[in-house]
Amino acid sequence: MAEGAAAEAKGEIEKNTAAGGGYPSLALKIWPPTQRTREAVLHRLVETLTSQSVLSKRYGSLPEDEAAAVAGAIEEEAFSAASAASVGGGADDDGIEILHVYSQEISRRMIESAKARSAASAAAPNS
Repeated sequence: MAEGAAAEAKGEIEKNTAAGGGYPSLALKIWPPTQRTREAVLHRLVETLTSQSVLSKRYGSLPEDEAAAVAGAIEEEAFSAASAASVGGGADDDGIEILHVYSQEISRRMIESAKARSAASAAAPNS
């Protein structure tokens, strides 16, 4: 059975090689991101929200637990927005445009959350 699958795969490679001018075709699909990639994005968001950065200099940094909750919401909302945008994508779309939407959504939502927190802390009376 494995021999049959191997022969079929070899036939596909040969067919793709002939159609591609002598090179096997390779299709890379980058959307949707793997769970590991999404976790790396979350880790980086938490790091950005809790450490010294351009964002924290302007709007302040967050405690680790709050940053983890905010980062989770930002990533999930950005993923949902990008996934919704991918529904109308073309059949040959490799995900580059959707990945760009995902990245833009994360950036926009991170700035919005930092501004909202900054405005809320400025409006709160000092204790």
